[in-house]
Amino acid sequence: MLVATAASIVVTYAGNDEGGFRAPASWNHGAVFAGALLLILLSHELGHYIAARIHRVDASLPFFLPMPFLSPFGTMGAVIRMRGTIPSRRALLDIGASGPLAGLVFAIPLYAWGIRHSPVVREDATLGGTFGESLLTRGLDALFGPHLPEGTVQLASPILFAAWAGLFVTMLNLLPIGQLDGGHVAYALFGRKQDRAALVVHRSLLVFFFVSLAGYVVRDLVSGLGFYHLGRHVNDSLFWLIWFEILGVLGAVTRIAPPDLRRRDEGETLTPRTRVVATVLLALLAAFGREKTNPTLWAAWFVGLAVLLAMEVRGGTLRSHSLFDHPTVGAGDLGVLRTVVAVIALAFFAALFMPTPMTL
Repeated sequence: MLVATAASIVVTYAGNDEGGFRAPASWNHGAVFAGALLLILLSHELGHYIAARIHRVDASLPFFLPMPFLSPFGTMGAVIRMRGTIPSRRALLDIGASGPLAGLVFAIPLYAWGIRHSPVVREDATLGGTFGESLLTRGLDALFGPHLPEGTVQLASPILFAAWAGLFVTMLNLLPIGQLDGGHVAYALFGRKQDRAALVVHRSLLVFFFVSLAGYVVRDLVSGLGFYHLGRHVNDSLFWLIWFEILGVLGAVTRIAPPDLRRRDEGETLTPRTRVVATVLLALLAAFGREKTNPTLWAAWFVGLAVLLAMEVRGGTLRSHSLFDHPTVGAGDLGVLRTVVAVIALAFFAALFMPTPMTL
């Protein structure tokens, strides 16, 4: 699976590169991108694996997940399967935090090198989209990035793109929800209080979608553009809606909380399959209507969104539930050093957070 993932990353990058499959440079760029991205992902997963072995938790080696073209990176990352109960909060913190911190050891220097050495060109409307910014990337841009004269932009080299992808994936993993790395870290730090916080964080993703979309629309209305670019703005904000639904699916299919913690799920009627189908249809319709201003199309899209959210309220993640309740772990205090590590890990989430991950 690692070899298949490497091939998937190279092919995906080469196919989206300026020269396409016919240009040897595209394949070279794809190989560089794959090497840098896999270095970050592999260090992340081995951080989890080594910490799990140190604490005698039964864990598999990482399974890499190829996804050519459907993912902009050619992969969905990797997963490690752990069996049994994690023996203590210290073990949970070590296993949860070691992956993101190990990945950042490589992602941050690669980003700094990439922003220093990526080419600067004249601004052109045909150049495509932009990467999302976070407090960390802005700080690295200011420290290591070149001065950009007016009318110029910086293109992303393969290493810069790989490093940005590594930071983006780390940000997602550090979301303090359920079985994500951030959920492990937050539970180790706060205990059962984290279960309630996870619900708030998950619903905040939906709020980010609406706030992002409203910000774009209000700006256009003030500028006199009306709803002309509504399709573009929906697509640029859609990530948070999709991730909101993905986490709902993952919470349903990976729920391993003991029965006494499944106290609020009796009325759950929205199945993972329904979530997936509805979300995929909304994403496809949004992509189809990106540059279209047909009011009927967008009225249908928002009606579909309203139906999905109504189902979430009636029998899904917008009602009281325990999808993101964390499995019980062994007792024990974190201690001062591990408490500091937990705070640092969650601070990295804040520093990496990207309100708009990518615009096209």
